[in-house]
Amino acid sequence: MEFIARIRSEFKEKFGIPRQSGLVPQTRGVIVFEPPYRCQDALRGIEGFSHLWLLWSFSQCNETGWSPTVRPPRLGGNTRMGVFATRSPFRPNGIGLSCVTLEAVHLHTEEGPVLVVGGADLMDGTPIYDIKPYLPLADCHPEATGGFSEARKGYELRVVFPPALLERIEPEHRQALCGVLSQDPRPSYQHDPERVYGVAFAGHNVRFTVSDGVLTVCSVEKR
Repeated sequence: MEFIARIRSEFKEKFGIPRQSGLVPQTRGVIVFEPPYRCQDALRGIEGFSHLWLLWSFSQCNETGWSPTVRPPRLGGNTRMGVFATRSPFRPNGIGLSCVTLEAVHLHTEEGPVLVVGGADLMDGTPIYDIKPYLPLADCHPEATGGFSEARKGYELRVVFPPALLERIEPEHRQALCGVLSQDPRPSYQHDPERVYGVAFAGHNVRFTVSDGVLTVCSVEKR
C-alpha cells in the first residue's frame, strides 16, 4: 500500500497524544495530500460529512515484532490482553484507525486541497493510507459495549494551570492543551507525585506533576 497523505498536528512526540481519537475534540490537524493525490475531484462530496475515518501507519513504533498478548496502558501496564482485543500499536500490521471531525475543506492552497480535522490522535507527520466517510446509519451503535475499557470511562485529571504560565500558550491552543493534560499523559503504572513529566505541544515543553488526581503545571518553555 502507498500512503496518500500526511497529517500536520501540534504533537511532535508520541508522549502526551490522546490514547484514542475524539477524547480531546479541541485538537486540530491538517491533512496534506501527497502530490499524486492532490486532486479536488477525489474530495467531491466530502463536505457533506461531519466525521471521517482515517486509516494510518504506526510509523514511529519500534519494529520489534508482535506478540499475541499486550499490556494495555489503561490497565496499569501489568495485565495482559489479546492484541486483537486492544488498540495497541504493536500489531502484526501497524495500522491505526481514528474517527475525526471534519472541520473545513480548503480546495485551493499552495499544496492542493487540504482537510482540517478535529479530535485526531496522530503525531505530526504520520502517514495516512486512506480516508473514508463516517456513516451514522451503519457506523453508530449506541448499544455497543466497551469490554475492559469501560473501567476507565470518564476518567480525567483536574488540571491546575497557573495563569502566568497559561499566558505563554497561544490562545487558540489553550483549551486543547488543557484537554490533553486532563487525559493523564503518564503511563498508568507511574504514580510518583514527585516526578516531573513533560509534554511537547504547540511548540512548547509543558512540565507537570500529578498527585491525588490533580495535575499541576510547573513550567512552560518554548521548544
